[in-house]
Amino acid sequence: MLRVEALFVERGGRPVLHGVDLTLAPGRTLAVIGESGAGKSTLIGAMLGIVRSRSGSVTWDGGDLRTAYPSLVMQEPRAAFNPALSLRRSVMEPVRARRLELPDGRIGRLCAGLELDPGLLDRRPHEVSIGQAQRLGILRALIASPPIVLFDEPLSALDAVTQKHTASLIAALQREEGFAALVVTHDLGYAAAHADDVVILRNGRIEEAAAAQSFFRAPRTAYGRALREAALALGALERIA
Repeated sequence: MLRVEALFVERGGRPVLHGVDLTLAPGRTLAVIGESGAGKSTLIGAMLGIVRSRSGSVTWDGGDLRTAYPSLVMQEPRAAFNPALSLRRSVMEPVRARRLELPDGRIGRLCAGLELDPGLLDRRPHEVSIGQAQRLGILRALIASPPIVLFDEPLSALDAVTQKHTASLIAALQREEGFAALVVTHDLGYAAAHADDVVILRNGRIEEAAAAQSFFRAPRTAYGRALREAALALGALERIA
């Protein structure tokens, strides 16, 4: 179980996160929704220890989250890879870093689940498409079987068709692998289709937290209702409207 408790982050003396609390159980998906500047990426950075927090705690099953070896899928797919290395070397970094023995067929099974040609692993990052690079980033995130994966706007660099397809592949792999997923996004359509729970972040504070179905049926706050109405107007919630 992931627990984020009273997480407070400052930047340049200005509060960016104000005592954020959230929980996430294994196998479930939590969507952290908010506009640009809401503090979403800062939250992920603080959870991973990349961003220093002034106070608060981030734990997995009672211990420091970082000792559970969480994985991160970044927003910009190619930026996640060293351009000088083959994609195979980059994908295998989590395995080498932890000195793990990779089960037979692990790469092949993940490539199949992500609809990737294993031959792509012998290329460099600039030799694959954006969509392929993002799925290779997901492959690297899952290769060492982490208990939790953090997704920072994982689909925003993709076109609409590729977004929907990649989201479905992630959901299928999550059912198979059982990892918890925390997804930072401004895309309410993604959250409506794939999240179990949602947290609405506004100016570094949690504005609303609810089961996804409850939120999309009837948000409790004025801000939540405004976000939902804007998404409906754009056609992003047609699947549930």
